[in-house]
Amino acid sequence: MYVACSTLCFSRHPLEQALRTIADLGFSKVDVALHEHGPHLKPSQIVEDIAAAGQSLRVGPGLTPAAFSVQIDAADEAEYHKQLKAVCRLARLSTVALLTLSAAPADSSVDAEVQRLGKLVQICEIEGILLTLDTRLGTLTEDPETAVLLCQKVPGLGLTLDPSPYIVGPHQGKPLDALFPFVRHVHLRDTGRGANQFQVRVGQGEIEYGRLISQLGRHRYNRLLTVDIRDVADVPFPMEPEVRKLKYLLESLV
Repeated sequence: MYVACSTLCFSRHPLEQALRTIADLGFSKVDVALHEHGPHLKPSQIVEDIAAAGQSLRVGPGLTPAAFSVQIDAADEAEYHKQLKAVCRLARLSTVALLTLSAAPADSSVDAEVQRLGKLVQICEIEGILLTLDTRLGTLTEDPETAVLLCQKVPGLGLTLDPSPYIVGPHQGKPLDALFPFVRHVHLRDTGRGANQFQVRVGQGEIEYGRLISQLGRHRYNRLLTVDIRDVADVPFPMEPEVRKLKYLLESLV
C-alpha cells in the first residue's frame, strides 16, 4: 500500500502552493481534487485546455498525481460526458489510473443510477481509467448494502472507501465486510461519533486504522491510502501537523 495526500488538505492555497506543500511534507503521490465548485482545477476548465491542465499538475520530479477525485456540475448528460472524457484524457496524460466520482443522491432510483454508471464506466474504460464511487454522506453509497449492489450491477465499477460516513451517518453500525472486495481506493481522516465530529484530530476519533488496513490486506489491496483531512474554514486545528501525523501513522502500519 502507498500513502498519498489529497489536494483538499490544502484547499485554501492556490494549486501550485498546495502541491508544493504536499511535496514538502514528504509525499510522493497526490490525489488531485477536480471539483467544479472547488478552489483548484475545474472539469469545465479541463475541457478548454487539457494540456494546460496537465502542466499545472507538474511541480517537480518528487510528486506525481496518482488519483483524481472528480465532481462535475453539468447542465445535461451530454455535457457531463464531455467533461468526464476530458478528465479521463488528462488522467491518461498524467499517468493516473483511477478517478473517483460521487453516486446519485440517497433518495435516487438504484435502477436509474445503474444505467447512468454503466455509461460512465464505458467512457472511463475507453481511456484505460478505473472508475470508483466514494462512500459519501447524502448519496446512495452512504448505505454499504447499496454501495455493494451498485458494484455488483455495474461491471468494472469499484469503490473509494471513506469510512467516516459509516461512523456518523444514518447507517452506522452496519457491517462493512462486503465492501472490501470492491475497494480500489481509500480516503482517510479521523472521525468521532458526536455532533460536528466528522473530522477530528488524528487519534481522537473512532477510525481503527490498523484493523482497516488488515481487512484491506486480506483482500490483497495494494493501492493508495489517501490522507483526506479537509481544509475547511472552521477546521479547529492547523492542517500541516495533522496531515503529517496521519501520514506517519499510515506509513507505520503498511
